Amino acid sequence: MSEDVLKQKILQAQAEGDIAALYVLEHEAHECFDERTLHAYYANILDLALERLTDVLSAPRTMDFDEVQDVATIRALYEYAIEHYSAAKLHDASALFEVLSGISSSEAFSEAMQQHVNAANSSMSLDDFLETVADVDATQQSGTFYISRFKKVL
Repeated sequence: MSEDVLKQKILQAQAEGDIAALYVLEHEAHECFDERTLHAYYANILDLALERLTDVLSAPRTMDFDEVQDVATIRALYEYAIEHYSAAKLHDASALFEVLSGISSSEAFSEAMQQHVNAANSSMSLDDFLETVADVDATQQSGTFYISRFKKVL
């Protein structure tokens, strides 16, 4: 796909608030764009996700894992929380994981987020979490976008 066509598709998805479409275009974006443009691309996904989060919280309703836009929104917010965790912003990461735990209709996702909350609240680094608590291999086999399997319960 040419860069111009990709940009048109991205602009259309942004205008429609279609986070899922932006994730579909993610691979092509990595192939076409430089680091600065990619950063703006992900910032836009996050902005759309935060808008949807605000809408969900004011509704109030939970996000449904059977709804494509809800899953894309949760993914974007999870990636944002992981960024904070990776940067050792444990309080912020914990708060984001807590919000994620409460906005999802999926009990499995909410329970997984509680593991993340507990790890961040115990001042465990992301590396230690991945090494000692998370079961990364089982998570990869499960096909989830989030750490969903654990070696131990915190």
